[in-house]
Amino acid sequence: MSLWNRVSGWGFAMLLVATALPSFVLAQTLDSGTAAALDTALAGPQRSERNRARDRYRHPKETLAFFGLRRDMTVVEIWPGGGWYTEILAPVLKGTGTLYAAQYGPAATFDYQKREDAGLAQRAKQSRDRFGDVRFTSLWTPGDLAIAPPGSADLVLTFRNVHNWVDPNYRQDVGAIFGAFFTALKPGGVLGIVDHRWPDAKTEDPVARNGYVSEERVKALAAAAGFEFVGRSDVNRNAKDTHDHPNGVWTLPPDLSVKSPEERQKYLGIGESDRLTLKFRKPVGH
Repeated sequence: MSLWNRVSGWGFAMLLVATALPSFVLAQTLDSGTAAALDTALAGPQRSERNRARDRYRHPKETLAFFGLRRDMTVVEIWPGGGWYTEILAPVLKGTGTLYAAQYGPAATFDYQKREDAGLAQRAKQSRDRFGDVRFTSLWTPGDLAIAPPGSADLVLTFRNVHNWVDPNYRQDVGAIFGAFFTALKPGGVLGIVDHRWPDAKTEDPVARNGYVSEERVKALAAAAGFEFVGRSDVNRNAKDTHDHPNGVWTLPPDLSVKSPEERQKYLGIGESDRLTLKFRKPVGH
């Protein structure tokens, strides 16, 4: 059915206005209960001042609204790392939904990953009054793909991870990873992806050593796993990011892998990286 045939009652003028709006303006609106729970979580004492300072770059409320978060959902967060998004998601879902944290797991090869896994598990244990019962699983190919029971998840979320899975240093099967997302989701369930955005698929590094991936590449990976593309948002776009930094995305905050105070100020002025925000759906009937 064409877009024109789907429009009824609002008139052609409203159609023109809607199509002119940025994609994030047209995102799903949070229900009042979820919006209130998000506001409480974002202001909660479980978050450090350092983490709160990054909200202006990461736009967590707007991002989660675009992905369609509801507090009664079953959500899987992929490779949560230190738990920047976990400390927001867990309080929102506590008591009404379910959160699976698919960590790196016991097969992880990097020391920082093991430290982050242990640290997040300890935080969740110590903060059960705020986090609720976070269910920890693992994602590491080829063996650990059961991120949640098959067909159980309403929403799978991954923040700044796709660039790792195409890097040969991580020795991951990116196709198997996207397949794990597809398996865990219910028919009609949503996959939400945020990552450092390379602006031109023709010039991107095929192994993403600079930390950037193109929207086209992420769409192709999702399509190969069976997902339908739903839409994109510019909510995490940063026009100041020129994508040509000496140490890739790690030149920018929060890593700031530069030496001189002048360079530090330069990259603080740019802020965190330009990021893609893409939404996919597992087709109904699968």
